[in-house]
Amino acid sequence: MGLFFVYILYSREFSRPYIGQTDNLSARVRRHNAGGVPSTRPFRPWVKIHSESFQTRSEAMARERWFKSGTGRKRVQVIVAEYLTKSG
Repeated sequence: MGLFFVYILYSREFSRPYIGQTDNLSARVRRHNAGGVPSTRPFRPWVKIHSESFQTRSEAMARERWFKSGTGRKRVQVIVAEYLTKSG
């Protein structure tokens, strides 16, 4: 059994985060940057700024839902701010 991931991507050009989940993180990020995901295509390029791993897809999906909630969105803002501070 493999791992499942929740990830946060960031489009520096558009100051826009994206939250998703997958079982193959590197392939999924490549797909976003190749334009294979219609909802993220206009905002390329994307940089992975955060990821978390889980034993089950249902755990990953629950965490993804949390990140998309009010409290979770505040946490995403903190993660983005930390990334921007570190990357200059």
